[in-house]
Amino acid sequence: MGCFQTSWSNSWIYPTVILCLFGFFSTMRPSEPFIIPYLTGPDKNLTNTEITNEIFPVWTYSYLVLLLPVFILTDYVRYKPVLILQGASSIVCWLLLLFGQGVVAMQVLEFFFGIVTATEVAYYAYIYSVVSLEHYQKVSSYCRSVTLVSYTMASALAQLLVSVANVPYFYLNVITLASFCVAFLLSFFLPMPEKSMFFHAKPGREVQKSPSTRTVLSDTHEREAVRRKEKTPLEIPPILGDLEDDHMSQLKPRHTALRVFVQWFQDLKECYSSKHLFYWSLWWAFSTAGFNQVVNYIQVLWEYKAPSQNHFVYNGAVEAIATFGGAMASLAVGYVKVNWDLLGELALAFFSVVSAGSLFLMHYISNIWACYAGYLIFKSSYMLLITIAVFQIAVNLSVERYALVFGINTFIALVVQTILTVVVVEKKGLNLPVSTQFLVYGSYFAIVAGIFLMRSMYIIYLATCQKKVQNSAESQNPYEPQEEPRDAVVGTKF
Repeated sequence: MGCFQTSWSNSWIYPTVILCLFGFFSTMRPSEPFIIPYLTGPDKNLTNTEITNEIFPVWTYSYLVLLLPVFILTDYVRYKPVLILQGASSIVCWLLLLFGQGVVAMQVLEFFFGIVTATEVAYYAYIYSVVSLEHYQKVSSYCRSVTLVSYTMASALAQLLVSVANVPYFYLNVITLASFCVAFLLSFFLPMPEKSMFFHAKPGREVQKSPSTRTVLSDTHEREAVRRKEKTPLEIPPILGDLEDDHMSQLKPRHTALRVFVQWFQDLKECYSSKHLFYWSLWWAFSTAGFNQVVNYIQVLWEYKAPSQNHFVYNGAVEAIATFGGAMASLAVGYVKVNWDLLGELALAFFSVVSAGSLFLMHYISNIWACYAGYLIFKSSYMLLITIAVFQIAVNLSVERYALVFGINTFIALVVQTILTVVVVEKKGLNLPVSTQFLVYGSYFAIVAGIFLMRSMYIIYLATCQKKVQNSAESQNPYEPQEEPRDAVVGTKF
């Protein structure tokens, strides 16, 4: 019996099941769609101004400050302690939400919620340390899917409880707290990983992880050099290349932490040297900043358009439909045959225009149903495009390098979001009303759309010119054998 339990615990199934259950219960938050009606209602009696200007910005600032330290700590302590910290912080958040009173208590809550969101990186990174690479893609999809299902179920359940059973918002928070307690207990049953991606990596990690990324990046540099008729790094003789690698390995610092940081810097420098990856990462960072800002203040806008004290609210139903629609849109990406390397940035521009239009709709039309519809379009568009962006960035990167790029992109997004908060929301900034804020966010996405529209036109123009030159060369030398076309990444050439 003991042998059976040991083999079960050591397989990929056991940690996957426990982690998926942890993800399900940590995302089961039926109170979240109705957080603003709860805070502005008789339970807390806060004003929209206090929530917008004094409480919500604390989350943005704490998330920004904590993200990088938590990212490093997560790998250093091997994930499980950070998952336990996430569960404990969630419990503290909702205890304060249930029993805390006043602006200061809610600001403390937002700080702990910053810990919760900063530690979410451990949820997806944990699997890599306990599951073999052959199962990683499948298990990762399970972990992501279960959180979408849980959030959709929680939003739908909240709407049913409020609409049908007339359950007070207070008890939605009680259900959420109970769900977090279950997630917290489940975190203790996770096996403690023996390795991590960076600080506790197996020997030879760099040798194993580099070929796929080095191939695509070197191939990118090769094509750029051919276009400019320059010598490429691939022309270095193999023996000299080996000697150079040996020399570089001797220069690496012996101190583990310093060696990891140097390796991170080298990896990021090489990754972002690909223009294709750089521009997709740029869109990821800027659009995520805008998305987080919209999601953070959307309920404040709904409360402004239709106060919950005077109107019946459907926040839960809207969140459930938006999440489900976004999940279906993300799933459909896998079945759409598009040359994303050539037309991907045009798609980024088009859907950024759609996002801007939906935000303008929310600003200019006072009808709450139009506001709901705009949010559905906005969230579905973002989830569709972020799926494409993740695929475009991750397809040619190892797990370690993807984790680094993901962390840096998220950090840049938080920096931009912090700037938006300081300029648009804070009293020391413009201190705009919430409706005017969404006019700014719509203009923000319009600027993003304009940048990528010009970029996509440039790519298509160069690709067209290159094709004309190639056709002209073929017509002038019809008998000269032509080199077979390569499945090159068109976007990386520019």
